[in-house]
Amino acid sequence: MITQQSPPQQKTPAKANSISLLPNLKYLVLGVAFGVVFVKAEIISWFRIQEMFRLHSFHMYGVIGSAVLVGMVSVYLIKRLDIKTLDGETVSILPKKFDKGQIYGGLIFGLGWAVTGACPGPLFAQIGSGFGVVMVTLLSALAGTWVYGYFRPRLPH
Repeated sequence: MITQQSPPQQKTPAKANSISLLPNLKYLVLGVAFGVVFVKAEIISWFRIQEMFRLHSFHMYGVIGSAVLVGMVSVYLIKRLDIKTLDGETVSILPKKFDKGQIYGGLIFGLGWAVTGACPGPLFAQIGSGFGVVMVTLLSALAGTWVYGYFRPRLPH
């Protein structure tokens, strides 16, 4: 009796073929919490952003100023106390060279922020809050990022 054998199949671990979401769950939870803070602090509000650009309210300047202050203190403490990452690696903050392209980019970013009432961070919180029209702004931001990436080699850096 002759039996036909199938060719040997390579066995691959189950994890090699699937992406485990569990390690990234902490980022999802942190992102949702961050979005809730954005909504509760009203920093995703188009009206609050327009108040800021028209100099009618201190609210957004207070939020942005406190974020800058927290960032400055955090960087100072990281450098002063030689704080390591969770993996034990040294945190190194490289100096950034000033370039006139940063001014142009900042002006374009600010113009887009003033027109649309959103910078990239709150876009997802706005969409999550039910403002579906913000998908146009998100797609425009992605298109702008792609255009920058495409023309980057030819831009003044």
